[in-house]
Amino acid sequence: MAFCPTCGTQIADGATCPKCAGVGQVASAPSAGGLTDNVAGALAYVTIIPAIVFLVLEPFNKNRFIRFHAFQCLFFAIAWTVLWIGLAFISHIPFLGWATVLLWPLFSLAGFVIWLILVLKAYQGQMFKLPVIGDMAEQQAGA
Repeated sequence: MAFCPTCGTQIADGATCPKCAGVGQVASAPSAGGLTDNVAGALAYVTIIPAIVFLVLEPFNKNRFIRFHAFQCLFFAIAWTVLWIGLAFISHIPFLGWATVLLWPLFSLAGFVIWLILVLKAYQGQMFKLPVIGDMAEQQAGA
């Protein structure tokens, strides 16, 4: 699937956007900042610092594709932090603490795999959405 370079609507490859009549392309056109959209989208997932920078700097914060990935990175980081805090609390509860010893590595591996998928999908020019977080990011990116 491709996205309209003007408004970011998902459309078929090579099709005309029904909203603004733009021709669909994979998000790889160079932006004013010197980075292609797919590289900037992938870089948004490298900690939260690039995501915040892309939301603040002028040429990047106007691009819906980059904004989507920056917001999804931030929301994923918040959800991940809440999960780790919850596991830390559970580890101090008697008779449940041993379970976190087994769950900690599994959650770490799952988080790494999710992060890797997000980076690769952004680099491929796709707006891959996580179940709840992706919808929130899409709302913020479209605003």
